[in-house]
Amino acid sequence: MSFVLEFEKQVREIEKKVEELREASKIGDINVASEITRMQNKIDKLLSQIYKNLTPWQKVQVARHPDRPKFLDYLNGIFTDFIELHGDRLFADDRAIIGGFAKISGIKCIVIGQEKGSDTESRLEHNFGAAKPEGYRKVLRLLDLAQRFSLPILSFIDTSGAYPGVESEERGVAEAIARCMEKSLQIDVPFVSTVIGEGGSGGAIAIASSDYVLMFEYSIYSVISPEGCASILWKDGTKANLAAETQKLTAEDLYSLGIVDSIVKEPIGGAHRNKQGAIENLKKELLVYLKKSESLPQKSRKLLRRKRFMSIGDQFVVKS
Repeated sequence: MSFVLEFEKQVREIEKKVEELREASKIGDINVASEITRMQNKIDKLLSQIYKNLTPWQKVQVARHPDRPKFLDYLNGIFTDFIELHGDRLFADDRAIIGGFAKISGIKCIVIGQEKGSDTESRLEHNFGAAKPEGYRKVLRLLDLAQRFSLPILSFIDTSGAYPGVESEERGVAEAIARCMEKSLQIDVPFVSTVIGEGGSGGAIAIASSDYVLMFEYSIYSVISPEGCASILWKDGTKANLAAETQKLTAEDLYSLGIVDSIVKEPIGGAHRNKQGAIENLKKELLVYLKKSESLPQKSRKLLRRKRFMSIGDQFVVKS
């Protein structure tokens, strides 16, 4: 693992010793299997203790971990027969959002996801998952196709927000996001969304207005980043940790508020330590909630979805 979080440094020191033992066993005829097993158990126990007591700000850091599985990891690990659709037929093909036809356990579907990239080259290609208007208009094409061919939709959220640059604003990013939300509430096919890392602002909800929203254990979902919130409320971006504490952006918080429907468990020490384990856990949950979504009465699906999103925040309304 190339990147180590501050609260994981103690674990990393033990992991280095395990790596040294493994290298030593290759050089000489040394049996270190029992010692490696003992140390690995110690690592697992320590990680369990650390991750059980993470603060909201620490969960933000985990959600942003550069080694955390990205949308393409889940696409390749869960789906088969993927056929990508490119472009919005208006301006360009935004690589921050990838989507097309696919199959999950033999079930035909439309899959849509925000891709941040996993190295410098791919991060630049995908603009760090920050989509421009053409990305959201590509989503509109995919939503229309899902409705036309009666295909369920599975979407994956991982973005700090839509791209805020001048050209994005000039081409109507707010309108494009609003159109995605509007279209999502109009179509009547099964629709399940998952927050796999960072779910930020309208850029996230544009593809999360679905029947069911799943959320990984150490992912985050909020209307604004903690840094942005701190800059607005306290005029001090360094108070991001305080903002994270008050924003209720963790999976546990949002599940208790009824904003997400299920918390997808992550492997010990987070998804960045065991990508395959995270992929397998998510696939199981997706199949469960896809079945639930399909079982909703088609005639009332739109109404139920609309009611679900219009009711978000009701618990905070002070009634006179």
